[in-house]
Amino acid sequence: MDITYSKVGDYYIPNLVLENKMKNVSIGKFGRLRLKYLKQYKKAEYTILFMEDKLQEHLIEIDKVAQERYNIIMKQLIKRENVTEKLKQENQLKWVGLMNNLKNLAEEIIFKELIYV
Repeated sequence: MDITYSKVGDYYIPNLVLENKMKNVSIGKFGRLRLKYLKQYKKAEYTILFMEDKLQEHLIEIDKVAQERYNIIMKQLIKRENVTEKLKQENQLKWVGLMNNLKNLAEEIIFKELIYV
């Protein structure tokens, strides 16, 4: 591995570029929230992941696991609270309110389990 340098003023600075293995992979909501949390509150962990070129893999994995867990939790909550299509047809406002409450509850569980740790 050859290291090249650029001269800036009186100093030579190495041209360091990290490999970007997964260029066209998008990170979802939970991955972006994890990134924001790492940058604000876990700077050392963020720097280590970034320097070892594992940050993107970490964010993709967190996003994938969180989305799967979110879907499972939502199914369980919908079943437990008995939110049905019949309710949706009979009383749409109540159905929307219940679904929003369940969505918020599921997201809070995900945040505590995976994002803000």
